[in-house]
Amino acid sequence: MYLVSCILVLNTQIKMEENKKQPKYDLEKRTTEFGKRVIRLCQTLVNNAINDRLIRQVVGSADSVGANYREANDALGRQDMLLRIKTCRKESKESKHHLELIQVANAHLAHRMNNLIQEAQELVNIFSAIIISINKRKDSH
Repeated sequence: MYLVSCILVLNTQIKMEENKKQPKYDLEKRTTEFGKRVIRLCQTLVNNAINDRLIRQVVGSADSVGANYREANDALGRQDMLLRIKTCRKESKESKHHLELIQVANAHLAHRMNNLIQEAQELVNIFSAIIISINKRKDSH
């Protein structure tokens, strides 16, 4: 039944692509771009003890969001997928936390930081919605 649902979703996405009514939403690309944006930001930060620590933390968590999302797409089953998506949400929250700390340590980058912090929160929201959806499907079976 789960496989049938996935096939129906895939067919719908293909039809949407063919009809060009709506653009395809690519969360893999979005999570990769988030990681790239974090890296580019960190490359501009001054090297000091505070930034060095925060850079290691935020690059690790931002990178993990995209990596875990890809693993979720290749999950071995629903429980594996749920675990990976929960990890994505956790890493998104962690990224937001570290970005907020970087913002305090580097106030001159506030505008740039606000955009990244907002993106981290949007990713948290997306992964939370996916978790709810997976749990609803589990409960209906």
